[in-house]
Amino acid sequence: MMSEKFNAEQAPKPVGLYPHARQVGNLLFLSGVGPRQANSADIPGVVLNKNGDIVSYDIEAQCHSVFKNIRTILTAAGADWMDLVDVTVFLTNMKDDFATYNRIYGEYFFDNMPCRTTVEINKLPTPIAIELKCIAALTTPLASTITTATTAAVSNIQGG
Repeated sequence: MMSEKFNAEQAPKPVGLYPHARQVGNLLFLSGVGPRQANSADIPGVVLNKNGDIVSYDIEAQCHSVFKNIRTILTAAGADWMDLVDVTVFLTNMKDDFATYNRIYGEYFFDNMPCRTTVEINKLPTPIAIELKCIAALTTPLASTITTATTAAVSNIQGG
């Protein structure tokens, strides 16, 4: 099956060898997205010590930033916030951060209520407190997929 990779210039660069998103058919899969700011290593609301360990962080600032980054990547891939159908959220401190994150999540997803899973994890690859993994369902699949499917159907009809 054909797929297309997307990287958004206005979003933070991935921290590994992966695209921001990949479309397969009418599904758009976003890689894990954190709250880092584009074109920098800055993380909203995070204070680090000289060793790079988190001294304090503002989960509210990180939530707003990660949702902004998700929206930026969706737009770059030709998708919309309302196309989101599934969101997996990783928090590093469920006990202290869930209530704030859940309130802010509700502000962003009031109209579009995708399926959601929220899990607590020990640590993320950068000094962040939240990361999202999303799936969007698009109204149109990749043009190359349509062309391939149409060509195959025509070939079958013609006895090819």
